[in-house]
Amino acid sequence: MCLKLGKRNYFEDPNGRNVSTGLTISKRGRGYCDGGEAAVTVAIPATVPRCQVEGCHVALLNAKEYHRRHKVCELHSKAPKVVVLGMEQRFCQQCSRFHLVTEFDDTKRSCRRRLAGHNERRRKSSQEHSTTVIRNNNPSQGILLSKSMEIIILIQ
Repeated sequence: MCLKLGKRNYFEDPNGRNVSTGLTISKRGRGYCDGGEAAVTVAIPATVPRCQVEGCHVALLNAKEYHRRHKVCELHSKAPKVVVLGMEQRFCQQCSRFHLVTEFDDTKRSCRRRLAGHNERRRKSSQEHSTTVIRNNNPSQGILLSKSMEIIILIQ
């Protein structure tokens, strides 16, 4: 007999005891309970993924995949300041890891290094698409300028 609760399957041992440490997995890796002989029983790991913030004991079994992968609960992924490894840190949304609080500007959730790269990419794309033509009295002559006022081409 099998009971499906969320992503976990609970089934009964042939001796009549309830077992929650096993999971029946099909060839595709999806859990199912049909008692068929093609099923394989795999033990769930004894270590439960938990938030790495000191003092937080939240089990991440039912958390989103993102939070399980980075070992941080939703509350601490958005917190302005937490203690990890004895230092005040903040979770960076770009790097998906903790950095010292001094590596962030104000209340931003991305570190300065990643924000600088992001802003530079934005500036490059906007410079490529925006130009200005300055014409003399003669409409067939002029200078084509980029947004940073660099001469791109002299129109004659």
